[in-house]
Amino acid sequence: MDQYRKELDSAAWIASVKITWLVAISVTSCGILYLPVDLWIKGFLGMGLLLCISSSFTVAKTLRDQHEARKIIKQIDDAKTEQILKEHSQPKSMAA
Repeated sequence: MDQYRKELDSAAWIASVKITWLVAISVTSCGILYLPVDLWIKGFLGMGLLLCISSSFTVAKTLRDQHEARKIIKQIDDAKTEQILKEHSQPKSMAA
């Protein structure tokens, strides 16, 4: 049953995601550090960057959890439907 097989991402995709994330964080951090403003402004921007990173992880985890919950509910519904169809498709025995 292919509906139960695991869906895995390729190694190239995982590497691309990690590299892109690291580059984005590094470039933004360097931009904040070399910005010609007072230290408290850099600190404020750094805190904003950390909040954005944290929020991104939270949103991604929540969306993943919702997706997995929908998959489990669909599998349960499919199993119930198969059971009902199996029960109704079997010929009734002619017991006298």
